[in-house]
Order: sequence, then structure tokens, then C-alpha cells
Amino acid sequence: MSHPVVIIGAGLAGIAAATRLSAAGSRVVVIESRPRAGGRATSFVDPRDGAVLDNCQHVLMGCCTNLLDLYDQLGVLDLIAWHRTIYWANPPHSPDEMTPGWLPAPAHFAGSFARLRFLDAASKRAIARAMWRMIRLGVDGRDHWRGRSFAEFLRDASQPAEAIARFWHPILTSACNVPPERLDAAYGLLVIQEGFLQDAWSPAMGVPRVPLVKLYERAQPLIESSRGEVRFGVSALGLAFDGARISAVVTDAGSVECSAVISTLPPERLSKICSGTLVAAESRLCRLGEFASSPIVGVHLFFDQPVMRTPHLVLPGRRTHWLFDKGADQNGRFHVHAVISAADEWVDLTEDEIAQRVVEDLWWALPNARGLAPLAVRSVKERRATFACTPGIDALRPSAARDGVRGGVANLILAGDWCATGWPGTMEGAVRSGNVAAAVLGARGVVADVPSALLARALGL
Repeated sequence: MSHPVVIIGAGLAGIAAATRLSAAGSRVVVIESRPRAGGRATSFVDPRDGAVLDNCQHVLMGCCTNLLDLYDQLGVLDLIAWHRTIYWANPPHSPDEMTPGWLPAPAHFAGSFARLRFLDAASKRAIARAMWRMIRLGVDGRDHWRGRSFAEFLRDASQPAEAIARFWHPILTSACNVPPERLDAAYGLLVIQEGFLQDAWSPAMGVPRVPLVKLYERAQPLIESSRGEVRFGVSALGLAFDGARISAVVTDAGSVECSAVISTLPPERLSKICSGTLVAAESRLCRLGEFASSPIVGVHLFFDQPVMRTPHLVLPGRRTHWLFDKGADQNGRFHVHAVISAADEWVDLTEDEIAQRVVEDLWWALPNARGLAPLAVRSVKERRATFACTPGIDALRPSAARDGVRGGVANLILAGDWCATGWPGTMEGAVRSGNVAAAVLGARGVVADVPSALLARALGL
């Protein structure tokens, strides 16, 4: 036990596990193949002009208790800008605003929802009925839908095509990175129940005010202050397995002996470092090849004048899902970040083709910007941004530790948003997995969820 806990990966799951274990007095060694922390939720230096750009715009919500706890540990909560209003494009009119009002949850959105103009009256009535049904389902009720698609739930709830295309599709696709027709209904219900209905704070949206890398650069000194190490630019090549336990992690910079290993690698990368002998001994590794992934495309556009009047904008019914106003950059250009989730139809397009699509959607959403061409465009494709949270996915998602029934390797601990967190592929899910992994080794575990408001609880949430 004199050897450290080796954590493979310095993404959100790895950072969460490392900070938890360091606080508990454990010595950790974090190895990360990239030159910086954050994993897929980080930034890069654009070689074209030296600008620091995020891989994609990442946001959090008030219900993301574990992510907020991690940011608190890192001392970066003050770098998050919070927005209570969700803005929906409704050209040629000004954007519609959906803001919690004075009514208690789950009725807190009732007033502003009734005033939305981008939906017709029939769609709003249908959506309200579906929301009421989700309230009455509660947590136990959503388990009834596990293994079926959210599109099936919407059909069962008699949702019209306009409501699906303009309301349900942008919300669920953005939250889970798979469209309703491919999304396991239980996770779609979780997003709406816990993110929008249970209380008035959970739907608040937090947007980082700095490049994502700035949120995670404080992790290294925090870990090193507790006798730990963070080794960037080091790749895991294999796991030394003696038939009973993992004795070391083999890297391109030598072997690192360990008391335990926490792997936060995605399934396709984890499978490459596991020997056949290890896979035969550990049932949690047997189905790694069955996971499917879902891509995200982020598009940075730079203009010579301001184009947005709101901090963000949902584009209902369009191929581009969100626009974020990033303000003026160091060169005086006005930066807009567009996000396309579940971007399977985009990843093989050229940058010019992507730019054309996004600019068309931007001109649609922002009539005052029509005809205004961007000075520069930079698209970023994350082909394996998240795992695909499709019906039946729970049968594939492994637990952090061996179950003790089918044997397994006691000192091999799994983490990552694709593991059994109870959440879809989100930053919150990744941090939860890291906290669970740390708890296996005796550190503090998962932070409790936001409690439901009294009325919501009485109605079944």
C-alpha cells in the first residue's frame, strides 16, 4: 500500500477522483496523454492565430451538484456566469424568454411558458400535459420507461410534430447528445424532471466566463500540494496484471507501480490497454466494444461587429442548436460560438460547408445580422464527444468496482461518464463517476442531489 493510486486520464472524472483522494490523504499519480487537464471539456491554442478556443461550449445547470462541488474545490465558482432565462429564437420577432416566475416549482415556468410565441397554442397545451405526466411519474415511473426511446414516450403523450421539433428535440438533444428517437426514455425523463421541474434553481444555466482550460489548471497544484503528481504528455499503454491484481500501469515513459488503478479512459481506449487475460478475469471489461459514441461540432465565428443581443440563443427547428455570445476577443473581433449536438451528419463536412450551414442558421435567428459574413470561422469536431445514451445502454454501463459475485479485479476501478452513474453523458455524470471511484478507496463520495421543492415533492417528484 506504499504505492500510489494511479489515475489514468485528467479529464473531469480523473480530476474529481484525484482531488477527492488527495483531500483524504491518499497519494495519487495522474497520467494524461494531452498537455493539459480537462479531457474533452478543455481548450486548445488555434495554430492559425494563436487564439485560445474551447473544444466546444460546455454549460452546467443548477442541478449539477457534483460539478459545482468540484468547481468549489478548485476555487473557480466565481468564473461561472449564471443565467436564469433561456432565450429562444423567434424571427422576425425578438427572442422569446423562458424565466422562472413567482409560482412554486413545478409551476415556476408556467407564466413565461404561456407567453412563448415560437410555439402555437396546441403545442403548448400538449407540452404542458406531458410535463404534468412527468411530474406524476416521479422517479419510480421513469424506470418503467427504461429501455424504450424518449420518442416513444412523446408519442404515448400525444405530442404534435411541432412540439417535438421545436421544443423537445433541442432540449433533449443538447442535454444528452442524442436525439429523442435514439435516447433512452429514462434519461430524457431525468433531464426534464430534475433539470426543469423539481425546483426553481436547477434550470439555471452556468456558462464559464473564461476558456475551459482555466477552470482546470488549478487541479495540478492542488494535487501536488498533497504529495501527488500530474504527468502530462504520458500515455497508458497497458495494465500489468498478475492474475489477481493490477501491479502497475505501463506507459510510454515507463511503468508506474500502483496500489490501485482508476481508469477514466473511454471504452474504446480502455479496451486497447487491456490484455485478453485481464478481460477474461474482469466481466466489466467484456462489453467495451459495444458502446457507440455520439459527436458534437463546435463552430467559432468571428465578426467585425456585435451580432447577438442575448448571452445565448436556442434555435428551435434548425440544424444548429445553440448560439453563445462570447464577447470581443483580444483582437477586437466579436466571437459567437455555435453548437451542434448529435452531429452525425456534420462530421464528414468540410469547414466551409459547416460554416455555410451555421451562418444560414445564424442569419435566420438574428435578422439584424443577415448578410453579415464572419471574418473567420474555426470548426471543431469531437467525433467521440460522449457515449450514445440509447435504449438498453444500462446493460453495458459498468460499475466502478467489481461486484464480488462474478469475481473481477479488486484494485481496478472504472470511471467516466459512460460508467453506471445514473446520468447521461454529461460533465456532471463524469464528475459523479470520479467521486464514486474515490469513494471505493475510502474518500468522500457523491454529493446529494438538489432536493425537490415542497409542492413538487407532494405531487410526486
